Amino acid sequence: MHLENLKLSNFKNYAELEVDLCSNVNCFVGNNGVGKTNLLDAIYYLSFCKSRFNTIDSQNIRLGEDFFAIHGRYSIGGDTVQVSCIQKKGAAKQMRWNKKAYKTFAEHIGKVPLVMVSPADQTIITGGSDSRRKFIDGVIAQTDSTYLNNLVAYNKVLEQRNKLLKAFYENHYFEDNELTVWDEQLARYGERLYETRVAFLKEFEPLFNYYHQWISNGKENGTITYTSTMNDKEGKLMPLLVESRRRDAYALFTTEGPHRDDIELKIGEFAAKKFGSQGQQKTFVLSLKLAQFEYIKQHCGVSPILLLDDIFDKLDMPRVKQLIQLVGSDRFGQVFLSDTQPGRIEAIFDETPDIDHRIFTVESNQIMLK
Repeated sequence: MHLENLKLSNFKNYAELEVDLCSNVNCFVGNNGVGKTNLLDAIYYLSFCKSRFNTIDSQNIRLGEDFFAIHGRYSIGGDTVQVSCIQKKGAAKQMRWNKKAYKTFAEHIGKVPLVMVSPADQTIITGGSDSRRKFIDGVIAQTDSTYLNNLVAYNKVLEQRNKLLKAFYENHYFEDNELTVWDEQLARYGERLYETRVAFLKEFEPLFNYYHQWISNGKENGTITYTSTMNDKEGKLMPLLVESRRRDAYALFTTEGPHRDDIELKIGEFAAKKFGSQGQQKTFVLSLKLAQFEYIKQHCGVSPILLLDDIFDKLDMPRVKQLIQLVGSDRFGQVFLSDTQPGRIEAIFDETPDIDHRIFTVESNQIMLK
């Protein structure tokens, strides 16, 4: 599976752009602010129906225009497939597969698997628990549509339960029986999420360990541990919901459940968030994302498209070369990377001419094959 052609209209800083791409490594080089990341974000849109960086779709329309359109021509299993994302001002966004619009975006997730690595991923380490939940939810959802459906259903029930808690407060009353209706549904979906996450991490951690050892040259040991109050209840949520009802009534939201769980990330015996250096944290994140790639590849049977956005900062030249040799190998599929230093990229490919690649110069809202 690979993206053969990308066409943009009125997307961010691009008025019109069309580019043919190679099936292995594509490099977008140029100064900061010229639109390299916007090209990667357009490719991200075609996989996830949304931007990686700005989820308000209307704000991604080029200034002064009424719409944006992203079209990608893919080769998938020997077939040519057209994927499109179209956003008009004041209208609902459309995702299309061979010109046929989806009824729901969830139908598309997983059809064009993709992994993106960017400086924003540092929040997996440094951010709150929601960043780490979002990471594992995103990995699982690309390979398991049932999990995605359970996650959507869980969040809808959670919203209703929280509304009821606020209604109790506003109307000065509390009724256990009214909560029971929502608790039973929340427990049903929540326990499914918990079970899937536990099974996922059991399979995911060895993949992470492989890449973490490789990138750190065997000098660091990283661990991933799923932390949940459901661990102490043998994966059951209903007892926790019942026990927390009064506390939830005061808090005005649901304090127990998978939406509150976290992932503990450690380097050796120490928390990566508090004690990891910038280099160690970057190594940890990159290992997580490469493990994500491997996990999706194993479960989908195809190599996801890999986007590497400005990740070479703070990596020495030998490490950059080693990384490009890895992602350019047969183990990976199509790769897109951005960098501000064309000389660095050219020097690496001069030393590794066996890797099929194209280098594009991005400047003045235009792209040129170097």
